[in-house]
Amino acid sequence: MTRVWKCSGTRWSADGPVLVWDGGRPSALPWGKRVAFGVAEGGVRTCVGARGHACPLRAAVPGRSAGARCEECARLDRAHSVAADTFADDPRPYHVYLAWFGPGMVKAGITAVERGSARLLEQGAVCFSWLGAGPLMAARRTEELLRAALKVPDRIPYAEKRAVRSALPVTEAERAAEIEELHARATALGGWPESLKREPFRPVDHAGIFGLTGLPAAVGAVTELVAGGVVSGELIAAAGPDLHLAAGGEVVVLDTRLMAGWELRPARGVGLTVPVRELRNPAGMEGGRQNGLQDGLF
Repeated sequence: MTRVWKCSGTRWSADGPVLVWDGGRPSALPWGKRVAFGVAEGGVRTCVGARGHACPLRAAVPGRSAGARCEECARLDRAHSVAADTFADDPRPYHVYLAWFGPGMVKAGITAVERGSARLLEQGAVCFSWLGAGPLMAARRTEELLRAALKVPDRIPYAEKRAVRSALPVTEAERAAEIEELHARATALGGWPESLKREPFRPVDHAGIFGLTGLPAAVGAVTELVAGGVVSGELIAAAGPDLHLAAGGEVVVLDTRLMAGWELRPARGVGLTVPVRELRNPAGMEGGRQNGLQDGLF
């Protein structure tokens, strides 16, 4: 009997991306690894639950949902959420940061100091710098000040991030230029909370850990998985939840959040039999690479 797996999502470490399965089993994702799986025939995507608890209804969820949760579990998951401002009494210190995803794509955000740069890796930030650190509400007020004064958003759609990854500036200095200028403007602003300690500009570049150097342009992005569908290709880069896979001479992006809630099985061959949306990349259309054999599910 073929073993069935359920994916819990992508996690990032100093060594690169790791795919985590239900039960905590990790699969490291080095460049060149064959990523190959099929969705169970007749399968239905079910809610992944909330905050470590299974969905009591095992509700069906749409294939295109990045969260893979039903309405009730999504509501519970956001309870006590820092992002939703429902956990104002969190005693942990928070960092305020500026993150750069490509030309003209800078956002301001906050993350718990104890998490280090994990949040930036999870978002696919190509480079970033801390702005300051302090209590949660001071960090939140500073984030709002920056958004209003510098006209930077608190989020950037993944579709926009994907479109420019193969056409980024070559040097770290070029990639850091926008946030360096914004960092200087931010620190010159009045109205910072007294409890927030400002930090100097120290850019951290993730292009290397993401594998973006010389990255071929992606021609498409998987929009959803479907029962009986197959995804198979060679991993050539990853950023945030996105895997850039070379299959059949082309590169396609798989958002691993789309894998959650499905029953997955090993697959052979190279290619995709799931819905893919065309991407128009400014770098043009370039071919990918394909080699290697599957050594397990991943």
